[in-house]
Amino acid sequence: MNIPNKTSVDLEFQTLLEQISSFAVTSIGKDEILSISPINEKDEIEYQLDLVSEYTSSFDNENKIPNHYFDEFLKEIRLLKIENSTIEVEGFRKISNTNYTVNKLIKFFKKFKRYYPTLRSMSSHIEFDEKPKKKISSVIDNYGNIHNNASDKLFSVRKEIGIVKSKIGKTFQDALKYYNSTDYLDDIKESFVDNRRVLAVKSSHRRKVTGTIIGSSKTGSIVYVAPEETMKYSLELNNLEFEEKEEIKRILKELTDFFRPYCNVFEDYIKYLTSLDSVYSRAKHAFSINAVKPNISEKREIQLYGAYHPLLLKHNQDNNLTTFPQDILIKDEMRILVISGPNAGGKSITLKTMGLLQIMFQSGILIPTHPKSKIFIFDQILTDIGDNQSIENQLSTYSYRLKNMKYFLENCNKNTLFLIDEFGTGSDPELGGALAEVFLKEFYDSGAFGIITTHYSNLKVMASELDFMDNANMQFDSETFEPLFRLITGEAGSSYTFEVASKNGIENFLIDKAKEKVDLDKVRFEGVISKLQKERIKNSEELSELKRLQTGARIKKDENEVLNEKLTNKLSKYNLLYEHEKKTINIGNKFSTLVDSYHKHGKKRRLISEMFNIIEIEKKKKEKKKSSNKKVTAKEILKIKDESKRDILKIKKKKKLKKKIEIKFSVGDTVKIPTGKSEGIIDSIKKDKAIVNYGNFKTQISLSEIELVKSK
Repeated sequence: MNIPNKTSVDLEFQTLLEQISSFAVTSIGKDEILSISPINEKDEIEYQLDLVSEYTSSFDNENKIPNHYFDEFLKEIRLLKIENSTIEVEGFRKISNTNYTVNKLIKFFKKFKRYYPTLRSMSSHIEFDEKPKKKISSVIDNYGNIHNNASDKLFSVRKEIGIVKSKIGKTFQDALKYYNSTDYLDDIKESFVDNRRVLAVKSSHRRKVTGTIIGSSKTGSIVYVAPEETMKYSLELNNLEFEEKEEIKRILKELTDFFRPYCNVFEDYIKYLTSLDSVYSRAKHAFSINAVKPNISEKREIQLYGAYHPLLLKHNQDNNLTTFPQDILIKDEMRILVISGPNAGGKSITLKTMGLLQIMFQSGILIPTHPKSKIFIFDQILTDIGDNQSIENQLSTYSYRLKNMKYFLENCNKNTLFLIDEFGTGSDPELGGALAEVFLKEFYDSGAFGIITTHYSNLKVMASELDFMDNANMQFDSETFEPLFRLITGEAGSSYTFEVASKNGIENFLIDKAKEKVDLDKVRFEGVISKLQKERIKNSEELSELKRLQTGARIKKDENEVLNEKLTNKLSKYNLLYEHEKKTINIGNKFSTLVDSYHKHGKKRRLISEMFNIIEIEKKKKEKKKSSNKKVTAKEILKIKDESKRDILKIKKKKKLKKKIEIKFSVGDTVKIPTGKSEGIIDSIKKDKAIVNYGNFKTQISLSEIELVKSK
């Protein structure tokens, strides 16, 4: 992908990468982030964005991804490739820890592959292998010491070293005890010289102590003597320690040879963990600015909704300042925007926001926009933003910009996104404007996409005349002259030159004189644009209020429709239940009449005939109803009954509760059960229950289940 260094500088892409690299946990990962550059392969862009998006999601769920920190060991890998070389203990500890880290990550992503499918694919080429750590652990302990049993010879040598050290200690203690009984030793008795335990002998008695003089004090009043017996064992210890070092070298050499076939595996470890550190850093950055993965568009379009400039957003977050989001839309039908309006209105930020977000997206970095945003992949991004005076080449700003325009003219095509700030400035307004118009037409004819900012009226007119180009302006409060940071397409913006001058205290007579010197049509043109912008702001406010009222009315309407639907459904269910119950009762009455007739006359044949007649009539009714209406299943009837029972129980509970509160029963009252006809008299009341005497029998019943017939 063609991204000139100037584009990276104009859009501060390197500053962004430095910000992201601050999250890296390894130095090698930081270097990888700083070397990120945009690409134009769709699959790779989507893959990188998915990696970062998945890692970002891990910060908000319980499945935290394990730490991926490691001490890089490229030096050790180089040694493995050199015959007869030996890796030191610390190098093996790095290899062991890295092997453990990689295994832990492979195991984790395998377990949670449903949550992190793309992250799991990163390690698909690396096998889970515990042998390296186990092999190293069998030789080196957690503190970096070689195990005594790393070899039989090492075990034997260290055992002898222990014995000799014990003899050295005993012989020195014996010498100290003996000479301490004399007046030969100084008050400090003993000391250490070159890590050896020595006697502190007064210099006047140095010939009276048997041993080797190792050194003396600065004043010369004390000489340090190693006792003769101790020296003999010290020499033996030196020989044993040399043997120990040689055996350790041999063991490490053998361990190095064991790992020579692992060169490629270890290189894969480093590449994997470095890449993961890059993903992690981009994810931490995305999390800090609430960035998301946008949609990749197959069509030539950029639709950024609620877009923020990431560097500005981070700066404002750190300083508790407000950042205003923007909507920026360009597509085939409107592929070049000419943004105009007063200075300090946010035009340059709009340009930089679009450019930086485009580069971030094509570099696998999540962007701070709404998730519904869409971005097309461009082959090249060209920019001309800011003061470009070249001191080294002794070129003026305008000369430098003309060189850039030449580059644009030579390279612009339909897969180019160009961004130019203050297009055409730096020369005579009329001449510069005319040249800018010619350049813009060339960019237009090339099919390129782009945004320019300008104050030139001829470019505004040109934008309104060409089919695939349009005017836009940054909204500006014409009363307070404060920017509103909202991009409005479809109309040019006024520069508010005279209004801003008046606001800043320039007297009206001077402003009037200036107007006289300007072409009348230009003043009118600016006035019309200014008026249109004021009307748009007013209409926008009224439209917002109408939308708010409309939304409120729609919500109320939806609530009423839901309520109405619930009531209609309930009524329909009750009607079905009523019809079913009515039909059941009707059939029951018919059968009851037949049974009474049978008991009276005893004619069985007539009974059976009448029963079959009733059944046949009901069968025909069902078939007729089935042809015109949907059949109500037994399951549906049971459901309706259950709902009805629940409703009846609710009503009964309310009635009982009300009765309990309002009615007080006394002994002797005549009462009955609401659903029955039998009446009884209350014999006694205990708490919320009563003993009711029905004459032939007595029963205990809750006060909430009876009703008063007659008070005592």
